[in-house]
Amino acid sequence: MNTLLWVFAGLIAYSLLTAVLRTRGILPEYVRVQGPLTTVHTRRGRELLDKLAAPKRFWRAWSNIGLGVALVIMVGTFVLLVFQAILIVQRPPAPSAVNQPQNFLVIPGVNDFLPLSVAPEILFGLLVGLVVHEGGHGILSRVEDIEVESMGIVLLTILPVGAFVEPSEESQRRCDRGGKSRMFAAGVTNNFVVTIIAFALLFGPVIASISVAPGVAVAGAYSGSPAAAAGISGGDRVTAIDGTPVNTTQDLDAALLASDDGTVDVEVDGEKTVSVSRTLIIAGSVAGNPANLTVEQGSDPITVNAVNGTPVSTQADFVSAVGDSRFARIDTSAGERVIPVGAYITNIAENGPLYNATETTEPLIVTAFDGKRIVTSADLQAALDETDPGQTVPVEVYQNGSFETVDVTLGENQQDGNGFLGVNIFGTSGLLLTDFGVREYPAGTYLSLLGGDGGEGGNAVGSAFGESPLQLVYVSLLLPLASVVLGIPNFPGFTGQVINFYQVGGPFGFLGGGVFLFANLLFWTAWINLQLGLFNCIPGYPLDGGRILRTATEAVVSRLPVDDSHTLVRTITTSIGLVMLASLLLMIFGPTVLGG
Repeated sequence: MNTLLWVFAGLIAYSLLTAVLRTRGILPEYVRVQGPLTTVHTRRGRELLDKLAAPKRFWRAWSNIGLGVALVIMVGTFVLLVFQAILIVQRPPAPSAVNQPQNFLVIPGVNDFLPLSVAPEILFGLLVGLVVHEGGHGILSRVEDIEVESMGIVLLTILPVGAFVEPSEESQRRCDRGGKSRMFAAGVTNNFVVTIIAFALLFGPVIASISVAPGVAVAGAYSGSPAAAAGISGGDRVTAIDGTPVNTTQDLDAALLASDDGTVDVEVDGEKTVSVSRTLIIAGSVAGNPANLTVEQGSDPITVNAVNGTPVSTQADFVSAVGDSRFARIDTSAGERVIPVGAYITNIAENGPLYNATETTEPLIVTAFDGKRIVTSADLQAALDETDPGQTVPVEVYQNGSFETVDVTLGENQQDGNGFLGVNIFGTSGLLLTDFGVREYPAGTYLSLLGGDGGEGGNAVGSAFGESPLQLVYVSLLLPLASVVLGIPNFPGFTGQVINFYQVGGPFGFLGGGVFLFANLLFWTAWINLQLGLFNCIPGYPLDGGRILRTATEAVVSRLPVDDSHTLVRTITTSIGLVMLASLLLMIFGPTVLGG
């Protein structure tokens, strides 16, 4: 049984239990239950609302601004949801992790993109969002002289998922439409303001207090690799190879290539040293590679024993054994293969530099670049780093059983300003060869995307996405989905083993490790509050957007020469609400039902 079914089973069991308790009169009057939802009501706190609502002119001005923002978002949300629903019906996307139904639930551990490790921070952000949202409704109710009958919290079984202020229906009927609209918009206004404040603190002094720790951050070691055998694993930092400091993957590769020894001394975390006995392995592969070898993630690697009859144990041995030959005979633990050797291109961007020269988007192998022999993906990247945008270079490629040399006019790499081919590269001939075997964690990239100093490489990636506040917010919202959108692992926050990849200093350095907790709270508070605000702007009842839609529709219809304005208002709002509901259901279940 999967996690989602366990959740549904728990909700049904809770609903049955509370129904029995309610029937027997055991539940107190201030506790009300509707299925798995429980509301706890109280009349306390109304005096505080009256005091907070005293500066009425300020609150009305505040909510008028929020109402304008909410109306713009409502229209945008309506157009976006309907457009997405039409696209899903016309061209149903294949089911993926992003469009799985459970991933529309903001529940850590159930949602694949929200790890359980950040559940406390997400819960904190949710509680802040609910308090300011419903507090806004309560204050504006009193500003507009709407009585508040009760207030309280909403529980999904025992988890707080909402808060509420219960305005008097009679008072609402006496209130003018403008007052009601301001009251409905106050909640989302407060959510957006909390988002702005949290992001401003995060992008400013908090991220400025975090920097990347020295060394190459290790996300994990490949199963059966030399590094794994030496005990190097996720959370470690490789800080030196044979006494040579390393800070980037390029440094690590260069240090390993510079060593002819079968065993290297690896400094970990700047503290301990372990010996790694190197063996050349194939730790990964792409489908359709010319060797027809497959290495699944998590499975044992394939060992490369010899190349062209020469025993090899390192990548340097491999490159030396291949030499200038375009083909190589490799002896592996999975058998012998004869393959063309070069940097494997998995994807060619349409209308990119290499596409313009080859007129193909199919995979191919680059075997020479500007007169230099290319054996590995690192060779090709190093060659590109020495070029300039607009430069025309000869590139030898192997495709469909033959070699061809084409002249390529390079584009500009937005990350570093060097020449650009417009391709994705994977290893050597579609095989991931390594004599070490670690996967790097993009610590600098994350910090740079959050507006901080990501160090070498990380800052180049961050600058490619821009540095304006709106761009920082946009990228930050994508970080929990980074594996899908940005091609890097999902950002879990500064938690667990990830903390070892960073160090503290700057404005909040006096907090020590508390800076990481502060950063997590700000990140998830901003993320959750923005989601709450946007969701409540959907123009469908009983969301705030649906209530604002009703008052706005009433205002327009009241000026029309119609006899039954109430029926017309109900028809318009119900129709829009149903369209929104259908669009949401298509977004959640459409890819699975139509694209499965």
